[in-house]
Amino acid sequence: MANKVALVTGASQGIGKAIAERLANDGFDIALVALNNDKLAEVAAELEKKGVKALPIVADVSDRDAVFAAVDKTVNELGDLNVIVNNAGLGPTTPIDTITPEQFDKVYSVNVGGVLWGIQAAHQAFKKLGHGGKIINATSQAGVVGNPNLALYSGTKFAIRGITQVAARDLAEEKITVNAYAPGIVKTPMMFDIAHQVGQNAGKSDEWGMETFAKNIALKRLSEPEDVANAVGFLAGPDSDYITGQTIIVDGGMQFH
Repeated sequence: MANKVALVTGASQGIGKAIAERLANDGFDIALVALNNDKLAEVAAELEKKGVKALPIVADVSDRDAVFAAVDKTVNELGDLNVIVNNAGLGPTTPIDTITPEQFDKVYSVNVGGVLWGIQAAHQAFKKLGHGGKIINATSQAGVVGNPNLALYSGTKFAIRGITQVAARDLAEEKITVNAYAPGIVKTPMMFDIAHQVGQNAGKSDEWGMETFAKNIALKRLSEPEDVANAVGFLAGPDSDYITGQTIIVDGGMQFH
């Protein structure tokens, strides 16, 4: 991988931004995919200060054609594709009786659809380029053990673990590895929003909502986005070449497997 290129979805903030920064530090040129053009431009400018190329691409990952177009643009403008990180996702709080068909369609389209289309688009690109690559998918601690009030979110994240395992088997002979990372309670805008909703549902504070998720962390601290990005950096690099179909849990010891 002399000319290393990675595409990261959901790259305008939170974990996705931290992953893009980590991969840039590791020498990757980065395609940044998200919905907010202004935020993408800011992240791209920051990354280019590190001496890498950064390509902002506005795309909705629930739109299969948009994901394929983003991958094609990455290859055309950055010259290659070696790693895709299917990171974008939604995390609404959904007490079981409140879930609507509209919510179901939206969350599954982004969280599961976005991963599936990313896998397909990366696979097509790797075949055209004539080499293997690495596909890295975002699941969650809530995709390993069901979390209260997160039926939609947990369901999508369990699905991603299954898709990751199947794709790892299906693509292994083409020298493509497929793995997932499962963050715990990460200090991101999305997590603070989930904590706010959980607190509101219980008539409690935002702090109470966050503590509901954080109380069982063995390391006794919330995760920084960089903690997750470090694991993704490992999965994107050569040290993980003999690992596929796995989910690396990055939760500070909330659960052990």
